[in-house]
Amino acid sequence: MLFVRMLRRVGQSPACGCWTPVLPVRFLGVSPRQIPADANFHSAFFSGTDHPRVLITGGLGQLGVGLANLLRKRFGKDNVVLSDIRKPPDHVFHSGPFIYSDILDYKNLREIVVNNRITWLFHYSALLSAIGEANVSLARAVNITGLHNILDVAAEHNLRLFVPSTIGAFGPTSPRNPTPDLCIQRPRTIYGVSKVHAELMGEYYHYRYGLDFRCLRYPGIISADSQPGGGTTDYAVQIFHDAAKHGKFECNLEARTRLPMMYIDDCLRATLEVMEAPAESLSMRTYNVSAMSFTPEELAQEVLKHVPEFQITYNVDAVRQAIADSWPMKFDDSNARKDWGWKHNFDLPELVTTMLNFHGSETRVAQAN
Repeated sequence: MLFVRMLRRVGQSPACGCWTPVLPVRFLGVSPRQIPADANFHSAFFSGTDHPRVLITGGLGQLGVGLANLLRKRFGKDNVVLSDIRKPPDHVFHSGPFIYSDILDYKNLREIVVNNRITWLFHYSALLSAIGEANVSLARAVNITGLHNILDVAAEHNLRLFVPSTIGAFGPTSPRNPTPDLCIQRPRTIYGVSKVHAELMGEYYHYRYGLDFRCLRYPGIISADSQPGGGTTDYAVQIFHDAAKHGKFECNLEARTRLPMMYIDDCLRATLEVMEAPAESLSMRTYNVSAMSFTPEELAQEVLKHVPEFQITYNVDAVRQAIADSWPMKFDDSNARKDWGWKHNFDLPELVTTMLNFHGSETRVAQAN
């Protein structure tokens, strides 16, 4: 990567011959980036009565649309811009502002932030664990190079930045039950490596430049209205689709594989709460958050209470099982609960009831049609 040292002219007159060095900046395309050493970005851009102007990247993934809906209810429809490189479905396109955004194009990102007067940025563009292992070079570009662009745009334009992390940021040498916020992290997937990189780079930009960086390590996220997206925990989403439609499910993880999980409503609320938390209440910039921890076997037993004919079989995928075996079994999220009052609403019984009610009603409507 090419680095150059820029010189800044001192004085008002362009004829002045005095020059002084400033921080190195990196060129991507034709857009130089410069981060002042004395920058201080904490909440300086809107008052408590004003609404932030929000950009969500990777907005057509599992979390982006739901987050946009939540934030639009909170801050107003026109204050939240959803973006992606894919064409949105009609209901998403018409629900609020949507624009094309390529996180690998720094100039494009910069234009979006400037033209839309963005003050908060939620960065959800990433390739997940299983898909990332199938295409490491693409995952490296999206998850790492794209992150660098986001960090530089956020620092340059004084944004409050949220970047999600994951249980995949831990590895087989991390303590697994429970896993604290601060411990050894040696992940064995490109997804996990890129997320550790994101955590450390975000914290570096915070301490070095004052960037208001905030990060949550999500557990497996379970959502009723989205399709599995290539993650190792996606069995806990697919099981409800299959239980409602077919009464059976083939699981690609072993029956006793315990992983931390969270219902999407809790996840989105945690994300908003940590972004709204006063900076002085945050003792760290990256927090674990969780709600429950279960195995495929335990989940299936809970499903059986609602679908007595339900059957689960196991056809273990070696790649996904190896990934799951290197991940935490349970998160210690006591710091999030202490610092900014995190508290989950959905335990396993509530989760299963909610998911089956949603998919059961969908199935009944489809059969009627």
